[in-house]
Parts: sequence; C-alpha cells; structure tokens
Amino acid sequence: MAWEILSIIGTIAFAVSGAIVAMEEEYDLFGVYLLGIVTAFGGGAVRNLLLGLPVSTLWSQEMMFQVAIAAITIFFLIPHHLVKQWNRWGIYTDAIGLSAFAIQGAMHAVYLELGMGAVIIAAILTGSGGGMIRDVLAGRRPTVLREEIYAMWAALAGFLVAVNIWTSDWFLYILFIAITTLRIISYIRRWQLPRKSLKKVN
Repeated sequence: MAWEILSIIGTIAFAVSGAIVAMEEEYDLFGVYLLGIVTAFGGGAVRNLLLGLPVSTLWSQEMMFQVAIAAITIFFLIPHHLVKQWNRWGIYTDAIGLSAFAIQGAMHAVYLELGMGAVIIAAILTGSGGGMIRDVLAGRRPTVLREEIYAMWAALAGFLVAVNIWTSDWFLYILFIAITTLRIISYIRRWQLPRKSLKKVN
C-alpha cells in the first residue's frame, strides 16, 4: 500500500512543481504540461535505466500519467489571485516529491535485492532526477547543486530503507513526513554542507 500511495503523492507533487516552474518562466500550455510530466517521471526513468530495467517500464504507468495530467490541469486552472506566492508553493511541492520518490526509489531497489549503495543511489536519482531535468530545461541551476541541503535527504531516506528497519507501512509514512520536513527546514534556515571554493580571493 505504501508503494502506491507514495507513487501517487510523488507524481502529483513533482507534476505541480514542474508546472509552477513552467509558469514562472512564462511557458505556454504545452510547455507547462511537458515540464510537469518530465519532472514527475524523469527521475524514475533515469533510475530504471541504471538498474537495467526496460524502457517499457515507464510506459506501463498509464494511471500515473493520468494522475500527473489531472494534477497539472487542476493547478493550471486555479485563479492567479489564489496562488500568489509561486516560489513558496514550489518549495513545498518539490520537498514532498523529493521525499516520496526517494523512498519509493529505494523500495524499488530493495525489491530487486540490490545492495545498500544501489538503494541509496536509486533514492537520490528518483528523488532528485526529475527536478534536475526540470531545472535544466528551464535554464536554471539545478536545485540539487544549490547551497542548501537537498539530495542528502534523499540519500538519508535511501539509507534508512536499505537497513530494513521498518516493520510496517507506518514507518515509511513517518519517514516521508520527516524527510519532507527536513528539506523544508533546511531551505528556510539555509543549512549547508561544507564546501571549498577554488576561486582566487582578490
């Protein structure tokens, strides 16, 4: 049950996230749908290729495509005056998508009986891959490469799923809420990982 619920949540969240970015960049209706679909399914497609799954796996998700299209359509039809803070909406939907898809990607790798490294990578790619493709197509620096912590939360989700410490779907739901919350807090408080610049100081 957790698999289906997280898939639906992640698909809706990332589809809307892509639509928000497209609207911010003033894309037309086709661009809104295209960026929403790419964001919702891009990470999973990259993950499937690296895990050796056939491309047809993506096209078998007909219901998820319908969910994504419905979510984009509904969000597009929301009157502009009801959605004033596009950037804040984008942060929340992106955090939800990151968390849901990271856990779902990790579960997929565990189901294939892969090692911990593969599970963590699957979580990172599924959780952040679609957002990376979205940002590149929108001409933006990918969120995963910005200063605040992003992909590390997907890696953490993958690690916790890989060590197999859950006993029920409730753990996965709690993990989903925790990762979403951590991502939002890390953005608001500007938490950063250590970095080293090679630029010369004048």
